[in-house]
Amino acid sequence: MSKQKIIRYLQSIVAIPVMAVAIPLTGIQAIPDNTATSVNNVEVSNSVITTQEKEDLKRQADEVDAFFASHDAPLEGYGMKFAVEAKKNDIDWRLLPAIAMRETTGGKQACKNPKAPNNNFGWSSCKKGFDSVDQSIEHISQTLSGNNPNVKHYKDGMTTVQILKRYNPDSIVPGYSKQVIKIMKMIDSDEAII
Repeated sequence: MSKQKIIRYLQSIVAIPVMAVAIPLTGIQAIPDNTATSVNNVEVSNSVITTQEKEDLKRQADEVDAFFASHDAPLEGYGMKFAVEAKKNDIDWRLLPAIAMRETTGGKQACKNPKAPNNNFGWSSCKKGFDSVDQSIEHISQTLSGNNPNVKHYKDGMTTVQILKRYNPDSIVPGYSKQVIKIMKMIDSDEAII
């Protein structure tokens, strides 16, 4: 089990006793507002994500958007979607934006195949399309993390380098993983790449 999944599990165990104490036994005075909030059209649930995690997601989203903006890339504005899906799937938040930059210059050279709309990643050699950019980010994040039950060659717990070597092996595109890692460091060089 990954570190993130363990943390989420422990947070849920702590939340139940806290809720039991917070709700009076004589009746419910008020029901807390646990509706999802929307940031960049991505829902972030108040009951699951801590304040620090929200701040981290916002910082990551801002860095991704700033990176795409500095390259006048069409994927600017999807920073929060990238950050949320990376967190949900326990992958490095810079991975997909870096792959998109390497493959299509951040969407400038998105797949031209009419059967592959909204594919800014060169996914499936531009043979697979998506209903939206959001859906492509969700699908690819889930797949690379090993959370897609229909894809067996990506496993839960793979390192970023292992994921990249599966995504586009250096034997096919020499230096591919190093190129993507370089872009990841351009997005944020403070965090280590594991």
